[in-house]
Amino acid sequence: MLHDAGSHLAGLEIGGTKLVAARAYGRTIAERVTIATTTPEATLHAARELLARWHAGEALAAIGIAAFGPVRIDRAAPDYGHVLATPKPGWEGADLLAGLSDFGVPLALDTDVNAAALAEMALGAGQGCETVIYITIGTGIGGGVVVGGRPAHGLLHPELGHVMLRREAGDDFAGICPFHGDCIEGLVSGPALQSRFGTDPAAVAAGDPRWDAVAGDLARLIANLMLALSPQRIVIGGGVGLGQRAMVRQAARKAPALLAGYLPDIDDDAMARIVVPPVLGHDAGPLGAILLAERAASCGNGAPV
Repeated sequence: MLHDAGSHLAGLEIGGTKLVAARAYGRTIAERVTIATTTPEATLHAARELLARWHAGEALAAIGIAAFGPVRIDRAAPDYGHVLATPKPGWEGADLLAGLSDFGVPLALDTDVNAAALAEMALGAGQGCETVIYITIGTGIGGGVVVGGRPAHGLLHPELGHVMLRREAGDDFAGICPFHGDCIEGLVSGPALQSRFGTDPAAVAAGDPRWDAVAGDLARLIANLMLALSPQRIVIGGGVGLGQRAMVRQAARKAPALLAGYLPDIDDDAMARIVVPPVLGHDAGPLGAILLAERAASCGNGAPV
């Protein structure tokens, strides 16, 4: 069988509800398989069996793992590859890399949102930009940051979903985050909206005034990201981010007023260019995992990606 030129790579996007495994030749995905995210043992065992089948059929050059966080991504840390404190039952302490060294190929690990930001910068909405932020709004809120083609790492990795912001006047919703209450995830994630509205947010009309406070919360996050990181693109995806585009556009329109002229280039037209949906859609995560594998293959195992 003929394939597009490129190394045979595998990527795992490990999300809160599903794991998407993809194998690719270069950046062209040849096969993808979805595995329900249940227990760490069952989910990761199914992923390893799939990787073993792919590797036996034709040797993989590298594997990239893009995982929900928080996760330890420092290779020098004793708990490298382990999920840290998470509200997802049973996953705290899970070793995402267990058994993967058996394949004898380079591995790369990062967050799912850093990987998605990497993919959008290389192949999607962030092409030509120096700094790209990817925000996913769904069951939780995650944020990935790529600067100069490299995902942002430091003491840990960006945790933009747990940023705590000044509240909208008159909004007394307590928030649902088990750690912080009214951080942005506690206010705007899918479960937060369900609690806030008392119904499925997909059933709430775009013109419903209850969206105003939600858009205001998201606008404050956007304004703070503009001040902190000066991105040329903020890509907003995820189930809520893609499903409630009117709310996202409303948030983008609110952001310049919050900045109060401090960033003179930021007006409504600029925000319409900066705050955009993902060009890659739901493929941003799997493609990001493939790009992590591509970098691992070129750098060698243990090299920073």
